[in-house]
Amino acid sequence: MIMDKEIKAYIFDLDGVLVFTDELHYLAWKKIADKLNIEFDRKINNRLRGVSRMDSLEIILEKSAKRYSEEQKKALAEEKNEYYRESLETMTPDDVVGKVREKLTELRNAGCKLAIGSSSKNTKLILNKIGMTDFFDAISDGTNITKSKPDPEVFLKAAEMLGIDPQYCAVVEDAESGIDAAKAAGMYAIGIGEAANYHKTDRPISSIMEI
Repeated sequence: MIMDKEIKAYIFDLDGVLVFTDELHYLAWKKIADKLNIEFDRKINNRLRGVSRMDSLEIILEKSAKRYSEEQKKALAEEKNEYYRESLETMTPDDVVGKVREKLTELRNAGCKLAIGSSSKNTKLILNKIGMTDFFDAISDGTNITKSKPDPEVFLKAAEMLGIDPQYCAVVEDAESGIDAAKAAGMYAIGIGEAANYHKTDRPISSIMEI
């Protein structure tokens, strides 16, 4: 297994790692579910973590007796995204978790490359709102992938952008699907939050500062 000293790049998931917008996602999906009269609670919402927008909608629609066309699904997903994007306008640099900026600066000063690996198509908007775009050498997100986690595509694209072999990349994730994606990419998996207790996680941490 790769040792910390061999890591040349760190790829960070965004939601639940650097910022917390889970509640904003939940409230936006809840509006859609309520409108469709579909049962949706926080337990179901936990299944959406690290999952793309369309795949999240499919999970929500499991509870529906009605069948929806692809066009209707796309419209619902876009409606949810509009609710979510409206809520993102309230974000500020104060929404960044703890001493994230300090840790990222420390890693960069140590010669490591930094990237974002997120399924969200709103990644660049969020980074801009919290003033962190310039911290990263590469941003791989929902706009440049066709498969969401646990598929490794988003992390492999990030490694490619950085020009670093996947075996020398470490992924920092809070979702099991993200850890699965990191392992499938052949990368070192650092788990925080719920992912810290996942059996596939290579290294559990309780804070970004432990990296």
